Amino acid sequence: MAFDDSALDDHTALALADPVLRRLAEAGARVRRETDSMQAAAVSLGEPAGSMDRPRAMIVAGADSRLLRAVLEPWCPVPFVAWPGPGLPGWAGALDTVVVLAPTSGDEAATSAVLEAVRRGCTLVLACPVHASLAEPAASRSTTLLPTASTDTLAVAVGVLQALHRADLGPEVDPEQVASALDGVAVACSPFVDMGANPGKEMAIALADAVPLVWGGSVLAARAARRIAEALRRASGRAALAADVDQLLPVLASAAPQDLFADPFADALAESNVPTQRPALVLLDDASDGPVVREQRGRLVAAAQSYGVRVHRLAGTDGPPIARYGALLATGSYAATYLAVGLGTTARLVSEVG
Repeated sequence: MAFDDSALDDHTALALADPVLRRLAEAGARVRRETDSMQAAAVSLGEPAGSMDRPRAMIVAGADSRLLRAVLEPWCPVPFVAWPGPGLPGWAGALDTVVVLAPTSGDEAATSAVLEAVRRGCTLVLACPVHASLAEPAASRSTTLLPTASTDTLAVAVGVLQALHRADLGPEVDPEQVASALDGVAVACSPFVDMGANPGKEMAIALADAVPLVWGGSVLAARAARRIAEALRRASGRAALAADVDQLLPVLASAAPQDLFADPFADALAESNVPTQRPALVLLDDASDGPVVREQRGRLVAAAQSYGVRVHRLAGTDGPPIARYGALLATGSYAATYLAVGLGTTARLVSEVG
């Protein structure tokens, strides 16, 4: 499937992706709306989050537990467990706090965790719509309900982090810094900004004929890498891999040597008439620059240069860690959308996003 870079500045082609682009542009507003909703209309079915006693341990359960873990684990003053599977650890009980994000229905892991937390008498902090079917069985003297206003995982996570900070169980998170970072990406990656100055369009062009290998050095950047790879797969229908250094190096090493004088059309695969796709390395920079991250990044760049693999850097370096994560994810999501526009797969992407 040929990539048409002229479509990225074509208003007619971009209009087809308007539902996705509009949702990306509203990310900052969703963070503000979500945190305001939780702060002004929080419904406490038991003690308010700000007056919770310090638990023996904290368990974040459900599908999005790893995002909260990336922020909370370095700071949390009590033993911390992320539990993405169903139920709860066998030792969880009345001395422990369980945190569950369930902004959408149908999350079986979150539902089972909530039911187990209530059955065992755990202190439960549940983020879900106030009229959701999960809210009723969650009701108990030990439950705090944080009502959600959207299905945006990042926006909900910021609101929950605020509540946990008031309970001295998490770091201080300024939602305005997160929202401002997302607003900045929306301005820079706007469909009205041309290819030469638009980081989303630049990344889409860099990946137009490549298999993306996405890497982030910190825990949050690695989380963003996985989410970006998912977005690229949905947008293009192609393979995209987010993994650790030791998993990416063999893929880089397997890249066929690049012939600078090769004609991609003359050398197209005879059976499919599609040019051979080589990997492209996408490095996510969230300003985490410890010795381990520098060493791993250096190995990847050296390997890419050795095998003639293109390297694209994506930066999100302003604000607190959760804001940098949001900026990286938003820019990568814009790039995935523009990749779909260039490949002509916008209709499929719009239908999948809903």
